Amino acid sequence: MTNSAAPSARKPFFTPRRVARIAILVALSAVGALIKIPSPTGTVALDAAPAFLAGAAFSPLEGSIVGVLGHLISALTTGFPLGLPVHLLVAAEMGLFVWIFGVVARKVNIWVAAVVGIFLNGVVGAAIMIPIGGVGLFTALVLPLTVGAAINVIIAVLATKALVAAGLAPKPTRTADNAESKPATA
Repeated sequence: MTNSAAPSARKPFFTPRRVARIAILVALSAVGALIKIPSPTGTVALDAAPAFLAGAAFSPLEGSIVGVLGHLISALTTGFPLGLPVHLLVAAEMGLFVWIFGVVARKVNIWVAAVVGIFLNGVVGAAIMIPIGGVGLFTALVLPLTVGAAINVIIAVLATKALVAAGLAPKPTRTADNAESKPATA
């Protein structure tokens, strides 16, 4: 059999299972978007936990998609207080932050990814607002964004570990995870 006659072994990214999973996680983001953390913009919420979960448990791209849509839903629930262009920028940054979190979780360690995700979403996310609203907006956003990021990321890390332990999510591809899953010796 020649290579040209062989069926392609590469599966498409958007399989029915993956699309359904993304839809469910976006729906969970919508629910989380209704659970707000007090902030000047009113858009800090628990909408990112499903995105971080998807990024770590399934793929960074799935997490990014959920993160972008989750932020837009959260901003929609408050009427896009910073304006649609700014919230599109924030949605794009959420996609990037969740992508990075997912890559670090899968290639390095999920707890290292947690620190990275909290820093990116809390501190860097607030810093990106400096050209738009000045240092005052950064100062007003950094604490609620960091608290929100910590809650979202910790929920995602715990849920990811539970899904992997239950066999409902694949183990990360990195080899260091194998040491983490072995029983500890005294």
